[in-house]
Amino acid sequence: MLPLLAEFTSPGIGFQIGPLSIRWYGVLIASAVLIGVNLSQYLASRRQVNPELLSDLAIWLVLAAIPSARLYYVIFQWRDYVGNPASMIAIWQGGIAIHGAILGGAIAALIFARVKKISFWQLADLVAPSLILGQAIGRWGNFFNSEAFGSPTDLPWKLFIPLDRRPPGLENVAYYHPTFLYESLWNLGVFALLMFLFFKGSRLKVGTLFLTYMVAYSSGRFWIEGLRTDSLMLGFLRMAQVVSLTGIAIGAIGLFWLYGMKRSLPDVVDDPNPDSQPTR
Repeated sequence: MLPLLAEFTSPGIGFQIGPLSIRWYGVLIASAVLIGVNLSQYLASRRQVNPELLSDLAIWLVLAAIPSARLYYVIFQWRDYVGNPASMIAIWQGGIAIHGAILGGAIAALIFARVKKISFWQLADLVAPSLILGQAIGRWGNFFNSEAFGSPTDLPWKLFIPLDRRPPGLENVAYYHPTFLYESLWNLGVFALLMFLFFKGSRLKVGTLFLTYMVAYSSGRFWIEGLRTDSLMLGFLRMAQVVSLTGIAIGAIGLFWLYGMKRSLPDVVDDPNPDSQPTR
């Protein structure tokens, strides 16, 4: 048997400050939003885009992404909520889907870009590093909630799951793949890649960072999702894997469109200089 390298055990879903109950999931989401807004504003200033646009956009994204993430999850877990409608809004108990958040956020960003008459792809490039960093942080919410874990494992690194959180039929199995950790580390790697491209990329075309995010994040999510025991399903299909393959395809086609065909991406505004970095 291989020696134990790391054993992860959740300390619980929250903590008390006097009469106030604080959930780690909420703390992590709030932290991810705060860090993300500041990072996006910093990146905007480096590209001569008004940083205040990113703070305004953040409000739109939060208002759209969090309900969309919850709605996406509830739709695919409808049988768990149909008898208790009030639980549908209890996001502090976990149960949000990042693909729902991305979809809702993308729709909000498109509307915002049209209203503000700014390139959607410029905004997407500035948000992409913050988005993947937020995902890396948010995955630790799954750790505290003892959810979204993988299949049983006896590897030298493993996650202990309490009896009441174990899948049916696996009540006697205590240790599982820490898929929250796999995805968090993968996302940090994607974040490093995007930041490298942002600062070192030579005259990147508008849209490159977001399309790279789609390919890189989706590639990791596809294989990690295959380890999980609680995937949202549509028939026999794991929805996250289907969406990930779609994301890889869209990102790859978009990058080929930019660099293979040397054309600018369709946008909500006309871009007089599609090869340039975002401007004010």
